[in-house]
Amino acid sequence: MATLSRRDVEHVAHLARLGLSAEEVTELEGQLNHILEQFSVLDRVDTEAIAPTARVIELEGVLRDDLVRPGLARDVALGNAPEHTDEHIVVPAVLGDGGDA
Repeated sequence: MATLSRRDVEHVAHLARLGLSAEEVTELEGQLNHILEQFSVLDRVDTEAIAPTARVIELEGVLRDDLVRPGLARDVALGNAPEHTDEHIVVPAVLGDGGDA
């Protein structure tokens, strides 16, 4: 299995905009090569009899059924708003200076 050189680690750190010291590069080189070694172990596992899958466990019944329920009456919803018109909740402008477009 291929290993990462010090130059490879420095290049990746540069691409990721990481300012690593020489000691950190050395430590990271060892850690990344250890991770690659672990993947090489997994690469030797026989998976011929295992069907491809997107999930290791099936997702069943993770969402509740949608139930139609009555919402708030307009007067109640508007009554909870600090500022409103007869039909709308008034909020501060998010974009622009709040003036008319």
